[in-house]
Amino acid sequence: MPDALRAHFASRTGEHAGVLGVFLCQASRLPELITELIKIKPKEPLPLSLIIDTGLGGVPKAISIVESRSELLSLRMVEMPAPSDVDEVWLERVSEFVPEDVIRVVEPRRGVGWLDGVRKVIEHGSWPKIRCGGQAGENFPSVDEVADFLSVVSGAPGASFKATNSLHRAVRHVDPDSGFTHHGFLNILVAAARCLSGGDVREALESTDGQSLADEARSLPEPAAKSVRELFASYAAASFDEPVADLGELELL
Repeated sequence: MPDALRAHFASRTGEHAGVLGVFLCQASRLPELITELIKIKPKEPLPLSLIIDTGLGGVPKAISIVESRSELLSLRMVEMPAPSDVDEVWLERVSEFVPEDVIRVVEPRRGVGWLDGVRKVIEHGSWPKIRCGGQAGENFPSVDEVADFLSVVSGAPGASFKATNSLHRAVRHVDPDSGFTHHGFLNILVAAARCLSGGDVREALESTDGQSLADEARSLPEPAAKSVRELFASYAAASFDEPVADLGELELL
């Protein structure tokens, strides 16, 4: 926790602070986070996304803890995995527990019928989250699965989504250590743009041509760029330096 906070605050005051979003912390580690922030004494409250790893029942207590420390923390987002069936009652409780001015992010599990879960999440006013990687091969969705997810979200007026895991590089690539093929966050951005304009989404997701993807992203008219940014609203990465370095090389900063 001290290392994570040190790196986050260094990035927040650095040259590329505008790229940085919220700090992610599991609900189970809130006491640890607060203890470290008391030592740091930040000038402004830390923008926080709270990852619920204590079950839906633990949400009210976790939010109460954050709100009681408003001088240290500013709750912007609450994220949680959905149950396997993504039932309506569960989603209604999420809406009840999380304040209206806080973004709710819900991750339906990939599998049979998971796109119905994505639709339900959107209908209840939350952002669906797509997990793009992890420690095992089955954690990486196929190009078709990502394309289908984008199709559902882009087809819902005003909907936004978050992507997470294994997205620290801009362009699709094979990790030399694990051998897994990683999705690139720039691929997803361009694919989102094509979803909105009727282009070839799968080709964008499969591309390993970083310069071509960058040129396409750069050429988006401002209204289209804003629409893409509203759709692909957030993504999480374990690294800050790697995405920034890739964006710098592609002259997208």
